[in-house]
Amino acid sequence: MLVFEAKLEGKSEQYERLDEAIRTARFIRNSCIRYWMDTKGVGRYDLSAYCVVLAKEFPWATKLNSMARQASAERAWSSIARFFDNCKKAKPGKKGFPRFKKHSSHGSVEYKTCGWKLSEDRRSINFSDGFKAGCFKLWGSRDLHEYQLNQIKRVRVVCRADGYYVQFCIDAERNEKREPTRKTIGLDVGLTHFYTDSDGNTVENPRHLRKSEKSLKRLNRRLSRTKKGSKNRDKARNRLNKKHLKVSRRRKDFAVKLARCVVQSNDLVAYEDLQVKNMVKNKKLSKSISDAAWTTFRNWIEYFGKVFGVSCSTFKLHYLCARPHTVRG
Repeated sequence: MLVFEAKLEGKSEQYERLDEAIRTARFIRNSCIRYWMDTKGVGRYDLSAYCVVLAKEFPWATKLNSMARQASAERAWSSIARFFDNCKKAKPGKKGFPRFKKHSSHGSVEYKTCGWKLSEDRRSINFSDGFKAGCFKLWGSRDLHEYQLNQIKRVRVVCRADGYYVQFCIDAERNEKREPTRKTIGLDVGLTHFYTDSDGNTVENPRHLRKSEKSLKRLNRRLSRTKKGSKNRDKARNRLNKKHLKVSRRRKDFAVKLARCVVQSNDLVAYEDLQVKNMVKNKKLSKSISDAAWTTFRNWIEYFGKVFGVSCSTFKLHYLCARPHTVRG
């Protein structure tokens, strides 16, 4: 499954209608979780049937089409299933009990095969459900002409601090060819250096959050001085959210580019198997560990390993310290 993202350009009235759709989807999800809490033995299909009950009880919820309501119920069930799975595996610590989504400046609504329509040139999208948000221009670098319309299984509208985005979930696989390099590499991540490989090469830790901490603190102080419920407070909160979003995007961009470079340059990538969730409990190092984003880097290494057909595995630290041998054909 591939996910392509583009930014939506429209009018303020259209954005307000998208906000209504997002709030309705949040209401459906929270209601399904409450129904699961109050009723014993509720399953996945029971939550889908409960969407019909909600539509009859709350007529304004019918503006969100039936498939979008079912998608919200499926998202509620995914959080429930994750909680059950963690309990069965006896996962240490908190098991991730399903929580209610609160009203915030961000959120999303997911459509399936109806409620939206792409233009012929694939540069605009029209939302035609009960909220009638209308036509939006698409700004992005992805070319949707390479895929058929029936390959688009989901369309997700996401609200962020800097605007509204649409994500296309496409039923396709990504496979790219590469020439064998006959090289192997072992990675040991750290805080002084982002990682040290088995050849002794190091990559500096960018410390995106630490570099932006001064401006974040200043924006936090400005937010605390504003009056609750005022428009100035909303503006200050939005500026702070935009700064956090910028930091997270820089962190992700660094992890993606570095992971792709590592995978393309080697035929075997070995990395240390760290329990980051337990390591962030250290109060003195939690901020630095979170800023390093080791888990994000590892996930992208595994993803690019599947794309380029490179073997990626975990080893203990003492195996990584040894210089790897050259792969022989």
